[in-house]
Amino acid sequence: MSLATLIPFLSALVAASAADLDPAKLASATVTYREVPREYQLDGVIEAVNQATVSAQTQGQVKEVLFDVDDFVAAGSIIARIKDTEHRARVAQAAAELDSANATLNHAREEFDRIKGLFNKQAASESAMDKAIADVKYAQARVEAATAALEQANEQLAYTQVRAPYAGLVTQRHVQVGEMANPGQPLMTGISLDHLRVTVDVPQNLITAVRAGQGARIHLPGNQVVTATGMTVFPFADQGSNTFKVRLDLPADLANLYPGMFVKAGFLTGAKRELAIPKAAVVQRSEVTGVYVLIDGKVRFRQIRVGRDLGDALVVLSGLSEGERVALDPIAAGATLKAQAQGAGERNDG
Repeated sequence: MSLATLIPFLSALVAASAADLDPAKLASATVTYREVPREYQLDGVIEAVNQATVSAQTQGQVKEVLFDVDDFVAAGSIIARIKDTEHRARVAQAAAELDSANATLNHAREEFDRIKGLFNKQAASESAMDKAIADVKYAQARVEAATAALEQANEQLAYTQVRAPYAGLVTQRHVQVGEMANPGQPLMTGISLDHLRVTVDVPQNLITAVRAGQGARIHLPGNQVVTATGMTVFPFADQGSNTFKVRLDLPADLANLYPGMFVKAGFLTGAKRELAIPKAAVVQRSEVTGVYVLIDGKVRFRQIRVGRDLGDALVVLSGLSEGERVALDPIAAGATLKAQAQGAGERNDG
């Protein structure tokens, strides 16, 4: 096909396409009021439910530190070792004392059996029998004391291997290799990301509605909204700010959330009616948010201001009225609007 014949063909095709762009054929939806939850949004901070500082439970020189800041630690893993030479010596000493006490007890029992036999034959005095009984009791007490000492020595030896109480990330390391650790001295601080919650300071004028409300939702980064699995309201107000602290439990296994992040917490306190339109109808033109409105068989682009996300729809704060119709296919509506403008221009030229 030559260029001379191609140009008229394309012109006819464009004219036919423009003729097919009938506003009446555009898929549309009516702007209506919808009953939506009444929600008060406040700033909240994510924190870890499990966050703790592991401290030394025995005395000794720090021999090894196996993890550092930002390392992941499995539950029960050894995070630090304390020099255990002295502790092992105490275990050996306690074990030897227990062996000695058992030997004394065995000898006391044998002597008791011998004296008892003689006593039954009236060949031993009552005082000898009393002494044999006392020797057995004394030997038993020595065994019990030696057993307790051995258990304590083994426990102190176990404390030289400091273990993580739960799986999590190391946030702070408090000691270095070679330092002397004492009971109660912090060694390492960590948090678990398996269980997170949000803390919110609620003004006192809202706390009654929050207590009697229908729960809460947390608005996370990336327009993700989750429902709090639990809510705890502190029974007292902070004297400085007159706010009540509220804790909201987050569902498990949420990705890319870390303690210290800011989020929005929405407390549901009833319902209200608001104008809403489907998300598909909203279009972004540069910095302008708008919709294509169908009026008297024509398409008009109108700037609007939208509110919160309702999932399948958006709340309309201004720019539309109840009963108006908006196009659900902004691309087709935009083409129709352009065809209208071209048609109006051609009629004016004629």
